[in-house]
Amino acid sequence: MALVHYARLLPKFEDYEDYKDLASQVIGIPRGICRARSQMRLVLLPVLVFCGSVFGQQESVVDWYIAKEGPIAKAGVLANIGVQGSRSSGAKAGVVIASPSTQDPDYLYTWTRDSSLVFKCLIDQYTLGEDPALRGRIDDYIWSQTILQQISNPSGNLTTGGLGEPKFFIDLEAFTDGWGRPQKDGPALRSIALITYANWLLEQPNITYVMQKIWPVVKLDLDYVSNRWNSSGFDLWEEVSSASFFTSAVQHRALRQGVTFAKEIGQASAVSNWALQADSILCFLQTFWNPVGLHITSNTKGGRSGIDANSALASIHTFDAAAGCDAATFQPCSDKALASLKVYVDSFRAIYTINNGMAAHDAVATGRYPEDVYYGGNPWYLTTAAVAEQLYDALIVWKAQKSVNVTNISLAFFQQFLPSVKPGIYASSSKTYTTLVNAIGQHADDFLAVNAEYTPADGSLSEQYNRDTGVPLSAKHLTWSYASALTAFAARGGRILPSWGARGLKVPNVCVPNPGPIVSATFSVVAETVLGVTLDVPASTIFEYKFIRKHNGMVTWESGPNHSVATPANGSVIFANAWG
Repeated sequence: MALVHYARLLPKFEDYEDYKDLASQVIGIPRGICRARSQMRLVLLPVLVFCGSVFGQQESVVDWYIAKEGPIAKAGVLANIGVQGSRSSGAKAGVVIASPSTQDPDYLYTWTRDSSLVFKCLIDQYTLGEDPALRGRIDDYIWSQTILQQISNPSGNLTTGGLGEPKFFIDLEAFTDGWGRPQKDGPALRSIALITYANWLLEQPNITYVMQKIWPVVKLDLDYVSNRWNSSGFDLWEEVSSASFFTSAVQHRALRQGVTFAKEIGQASAVSNWALQADSILCFLQTFWNPVGLHITSNTKGGRSGIDANSALASIHTFDAAAGCDAATFQPCSDKALASLKVYVDSFRAIYTINNGMAAHDAVATGRYPEDVYYGGNPWYLTTAAVAEQLYDALIVWKAQKSVNVTNISLAFFQQFLPSVKPGIYASSSKTYTTLVNAIGQHADDFLAVNAEYTPADGSLSEQYNRDTGVPLSAKHLTWSYASALTAFAARGGRILPSWGARGLKVPNVCVPNPGPIVSATFSVVAETVLGVTLDVPASTIFEYKFIRKHNGMVTWESGPNHSVATPANGSVIFANAWG
C-alpha cells in the first residue's frame, strides 16, 4: 500500500482539484487514488502531498500528523489555561477556558466537564513523567476548583446542588443567565482527575497535600454524586435533560476510584455509601443497552435515536486495561461497545457531503449525533478522534491478552474487516487474529487521517468542520479538541494508565434506585385559620410551590408568584406563609 510523503513547501492551491491534478502529473497516479483513506488520503495543507514515495523518505499520514499536530495540540491546551495562557487573558490561575472565541459562538467560559477532561489529560502526562513542568498548573487547577465549589449559582449552593452548575465566568464568578442545568458529570470527572493526581502524590509520599488540598474537594464532589446520580440532569451536549450514559458511566468510575482512595488515606468510614451507590449505577448502566438495535441508547429522552458520540466518549474515559473486554462496564473492546461504535459511525455515512464516495466500511467524519442541527450539524474533531481512541484502546487489550473474542453481538463490527469471520475466540497465533488486529489498527489510523485532512495549515483545532466543505467552524482553538487529539495520540502509542478498579465487577441482580437524602418539611399557611401539612421532600434542593383553596367544589389558586425555597441538607424545616 502506498504511503503519503510530504515534500517541499509550496504556495497553497486554490482548490482540492489542483492538488489531485499535480499529484497525478508528477508521479502518474490516477487522480481518484489519492482519495482513498488507507494511508493515501490527501491532506489539504500548504505542503505538497504525494501518493507514494517521492524522494526516498516515507511516512504515513498519521505518523506525520501526530509529529506535527502533537506539539501544536499541547501548546493549544496550555494557551487556554490560567494567567500563563496566551489566549486566556482574564482567567484566574488554573482556570481552563473552553475557547477564546467571544462571538459566534461565545465560549469564553470555564466548564467543569471540559476542564476536568483537559486536566486529566495533563495529570496523566505529569504522573507518567512525560512533562514535569506541569506541576504548577495542576496545583493551580486544584486551587481554582476549591474556590469554584463554594460559589453559589443558579443550580444552588454547596449544599443545595450548586456542584452541578456546568459553567462559570473565567474570573470564577457565577454565570446566571439561562442554561441547561444541572449537569452532573462535572463533579465525577473532576474527582477522577484529582484522585489520579492524589494517587501519584501518595507514592512520593506527600499525604499532607493530599489530605489538605485534594481530599476536601473530592469528598464534596463524590458525596454529590452519591446523593444525586439517580436524578435527571442535562447531558454533555447540554441539550437534553434525561438519564445520560456518559454521565452515569463516569459517575460509576468516580465512585469506585473514590472508595479505593478513601481507604488508602484512612477515610473509609466517611464514604460508606459510595460503594453501594456505585453498585446501583453499574446496574443502571445496563439499561442503556438496546438489544434490538445493538447500540447504547445514550439519552433516554429528547426524541432522538440515542445514537450518539456520548457512548464512545464514555468508553474511552472509563477505559481500564486491567478489565479486559468487560461488557458490564462497556470497555472499549467489549462486544457491546464495539457494536455500538459501528452503529454510531454508520449513522454519519450518508448525511455529510464530505463522506460521499467512501466505501461502506471506510473511516468517515463523525459528529455528536445524526439529528444534530447545532451550526447545521457537523463533524467534530473530538468525536472523530474518540472513534480512533476507542479502537486503539481495544487493540491495547487484545494484544495484552493475545486473543480476540468475536460474539454474535460484535459480529457485524468484525465482519467489516473480515467478512468470513464467525463468532469465536481467536488466539494471537491465528491468521484471523492477525488479519483483524492489523485491519482494525489501520481503521483507527484512518479516523485520525480524516481529522488530518480537515486540520488547517497552522494545526489549530476548532470545535467542528463543515459537513459539506470541511472548513473549520464554530469555536476556534477549542481546548477539548486539542486534548482529544493528545489522548488519541497517546492511545495509538499504546500508553496504559493505572487501573481504576473495573476488573471483576459484578452487576447486582436488582437495581436499587437512590432517592437521595430526605428531610421533613412542614408547609403552613395562614388563611381563616392556620393550615399545614408535613411531607418528606428531597434534601439540599431548590423548588417552588403554591397553595390552592378548595371550597364548595371550587378551586382557587393562591395569587402572586410561586414560593421558592431551599431544603437543608438534613433534619427538618418549616415553610410558613400567608394566603396571598
